[in-house]
Amino acid sequence: MGSSSSPATATQPVRDKILAAAGAHPGVTIEETGEVTASDARDKSVSDDLQRAEILSVPVTLFVLLFAFGAAVAAAVPVLLALTAVAAAFGLLGPISQAIPIDDSVRTVLVLIGMAVGVDYALFYVMRSREERRRGRPPHEALERTIRTSGRTVIVSGTTVIIAMAAMFLIRTKVFDSLAVATISVVACAVAGSVTVLPGVLELLGRKIDRGRIPFLPHLHTDRTHSHFWAAVIGRVLRRPVVSCVLATALLVGLAIPALWLKVSTPSDNTLSPQNIPALRALDDVRRDFPGAAEPAKLVATVPAGHASELRQQGRRLEQLAIARGIAHRPVIETSNDDGTGAALFLPLTGAGNNKASRHAISTLRDDLIPRTIGLIPGASTAVTGDVAEDVDFTRQLKHGLPYVLAFVLLLAFGLLLFAFRSIVVPLKAIVLNLLSVGASYGVLVLVFQHHWAEPLLGFTSNGAIISWLPLFLFVVLFGLSMDYHVFILSRVREGVDAGMSSDDAVRYGITATAGVVTSAALVMFGVFSIFGSLSSLDVKQAGVGLAAAVLIDATIVRAVLLPASMKLLGDWNWYLPRALQRLPRAEVESPPAQDPA
Repeated sequence: MGSSSSPATATQPVRDKILAAAGAHPGVTIEETGEVTASDARDKSVSDDLQRAEILSVPVTLFVLLFAFGAAVAAAVPVLLALTAVAAAFGLLGPISQAIPIDDSVRTVLVLIGMAVGVDYALFYVMRSREERRRGRPPHEALERTIRTSGRTVIVSGTTVIIAMAAMFLIRTKVFDSLAVATISVVACAVAGSVTVLPGVLELLGRKIDRGRIPFLPHLHTDRTHSHFWAAVIGRVLRRPVVSCVLATALLVGLAIPALWLKVSTPSDNTLSPQNIPALRALDDVRRDFPGAAEPAKLVATVPAGHASELRQQGRRLEQLAIARGIAHRPVIETSNDDGTGAALFLPLTGAGNNKASRHAISTLRDDLIPRTIGLIPGASTAVTGDVAEDVDFTRQLKHGLPYVLAFVLLLAFGLLLFAFRSIVVPLKAIVLNLLSVGASYGVLVLVFQHHWAEPLLGFTSNGAIISWLPLFLFVVLFGLSMDYHVFILSRVREGVDAGMSSDDAVRYGITATAGVVTSAALVMFGVFSIFGSLSSLDVKQAGVGLAAAVLIDATIVRAVLLPASMKLLGDWNWYLPRALQRLPRAEVESPPAQDPA
């Protein structure tokens, strides 16, 4: 075979012969499967899912934005920014992949995050620009004011999201390195587009951005500054802050409790529906009828010259012990190099490939049987790989890196908010609220995917677990996106305080002024994430449902109830900064308003 041939191309002649044999014998079921075929089927499924998500996400986003703006041109601007950010990020992945291996699966995540944050940042800009024009400023002056306010907010928000995403590098695995590169790239492109291209587009459009008014659509956020609905909700919350805090916290804790029973599993071809893909259906049959044959442990051993006979002897002894201990089945395949100093053993493991029995088999093989056999040969070197071994190693690496990721995200987010708002209370409260939101989303994941009641609704078969990389990925992404909203809302509250408002009035002003934007952004994110929740791959489905649930929880219970209620209770303590930190430089997220907020 030529070196340029891909595995799928190289095996195509075999597939053609099997298809021909199946056609010649209609009374016999003949199917072809294996690592290459299964991988090819997975790639095609992911590609089809990605294409479907791209096709559906644009009209869903436009539909929400049409209701937010009531004008076609204004609605199209955020969508175009998001699409250009996604396209630019895909372009960046090419040269980056020459230095860092990129997993193909991150394409879906890149589109998902790119559409969400791209629309978010453009929405902040366009909404603020229109608000400034409603205050009587000409288009150019309104844009300058938007750049000094929402522009700075986008930079701080984007930096916070990027910091959170960068924490995934601490896990030091290909999956998380790929996720970090993809998400950081697309967020950076969205921020760059928001502070460079978007102001230019708004300047060129001027008042034309209001063109394409859609008849019969309500212009709720176009023709008035604040939403009466959210003003009424915030008013009720601020009148009864203690009750609001208690009820909202109880609800979030109740949603988070199921997360105590969260179980994880490593993604494999089983994350797709075997009933719908012939190659995976055949692989499922092999697993059922020939336990361990589909995911054998692959043991590779090398010894110095002159120890070839010992390697053969100890290899046979290891095989006998593995079968006697019940961790492997026959037939065991053995192969070696020409001089016998290198050998490979393919051991079909007990268990279903990724369950407790299979993982126990790998641990026994590594920690007990190899040291008692091949490990006794002087100078011997051994390694165990395979799907189950990768599962064990990935889980170990994940547990090792988890504390560092948590510390990295929490400490840097705390420092950034401390510097941005010159308050020690704001970052502490933001961390607590975000942790409650993340915990509640974990609980929703457990309720939906570790049980069977939602299977007909979402079209999946529960394996009783959550994909192993998802909880940490959700923590990082949700923490970043939640901080995004938090910075945007608090910057408006701080704007009111700087304009001379009382703490209560500033809270009411800041949250009601941003309610329309936050609601529209949350609806866009919810719509995009829900589309991914409808796709066929279980890992993408779980990510979509988890993100959609978290955004809904964050934009309603957290931002509309817990945040204003807690700020009302704390009053001026919201802006408390210890005397020892008074020398911190002032880094305004929003410039003080040229006139009192209205």
